[in-house]
Amino acid sequence: MAIIRRFLLLTLIAIPALLSGQEMTVEQSYLQQSIENMIIREMSRADNLDMKLVALEYISNALERGNRSEDVRASLEYMAFEGISNITRENGRVTNNFPSIRTQAATYLGQFGTVEARDALVRMVLLDNEPMVTTEAIKSLATIGINEGGQTVSAIVWMVDRFGRLNPNDLLALSAIEAFEKFAEIDGFIDSAAIATIRRVASDGRYNHAIRERARQSLDVLIRLPPPN
Repeated sequence: MAIIRRFLLLTLIAIPALLSGQEMTVEQSYLQQSIENMIIREMSRADNLDMKLVALEYISNALERGNRSEDVRASLEYMAFEGISNITRENGRVTNNFPSIRTQAATYLGQFGTVEARDALVRMVLLDNEPMVTTEAIKSLATIGINEGGQTVSAIVWMVDRFGRLNPNDLLALSAIEAFEKFAEIDGFIDSAAIATIRRVASDGRYNHAIRERARQSLDVLIRLPPPN
């Protein structure tokens, strides 16, 4: 499997190398991206973890070169729900539950800055049960900064409160606090539900002292902002 990974990566690297010494035409550039997108699509939908890691390596290279095509976003979205809504079973057991893949997909989705990427990340926050995944999804939502109709903030509030009732997670709470601050900066106001969530974190002894103190500091700033109309 490692040999396949190396071969696939070298294939993509070789494409621009073959064109070295000359400026790529529009057709050559389009061909390179089309091949890249095709490989990403196939690897992202493979059944095993190793191939998905290859897909993520390709996506990293693609994003560095500015390839934020719909094909790349769709592949990321597919991997974002690997084992959640895209489920493969063997003898009744889920065989494609890869939280690390979903986490990295969430990170890369944050680089798109589109409504479609935001919608996928909101779904991740609402559906995923892994704190490491939802924490990264919240960070990416803050990076994108889209909160039309308060949908994004509402999803984050719901997730933090859900974990808070059962198993409070410090990193998840911190990412939410920072996201609330970012959206307050963008929108010019703070939702009362977000304030209530931060208050609960600040007063819940199950959270680390540093997280509770961070929540109190955030309240000192955010509570002065006007509520939404």
